[in-house]
Amino acid sequence: MLTDDGKHLYVAWDEYHLLIERLAMEVHRSGWEFDLILCLARGGMRPGDVLSRIFDKPLGILATSSYRAGEGTIQGRLDMAQYITLPKGELAGRVLLVDDLADTGVTLKAVVDRLRGMPAIGELRSAVIWVKGVSSYQPDYAVEHLPTSPWIHQPFEEYDALRPDGLARKLSGGA
Repeated sequence: MLTDDGKHLYVAWDEYHLLIERLAMEVHRSGWEFDLILCLARGGMRPGDVLSRIFDKPLGILATSSYRAGEGTIQGRLDMAQYITLPKGELAGRVLLVDDLADTGVTLKAVVDRLRGMPAIGELRSAVIWVKGVSSYQPDYAVEHLPTSPWIHQPFEEYDALRPDGLARKLSGGA
């Protein structure tokens, strides 16, 4: 649900899962055949996992991080893991890169540039749920284009501030 001011988008679990399914259909309808999925951790892990299951393709993970300050709302320096985790073999062939969103586009562009420099990758395409209007990178597949570039409140963010003691209270029915 987009707020009246256009600055915030609140996404519930059911809607989030539906958006991932719509992303899968975008990729499927394109007719493009790929060999494996590489998701960006953390935001791309849930969409990557679901797409990996739907398409029955191996799932690799590349850890990236740029949002640390302001409780994860301010983009800082981009850190990218040196290694890519794969179930077996090497990152090669036709690769579908999956993340949750193209925010500024900086992370996706940096990852795409790195991957395009790998000779074993024959073709690379990218897929995200959301593309913000301010994004400098346009992925190959996207479900929603957000011209006002709202801050997206994803359903799993409830865990960002939840610690074990708070979880214990929640599970015991306390406040």
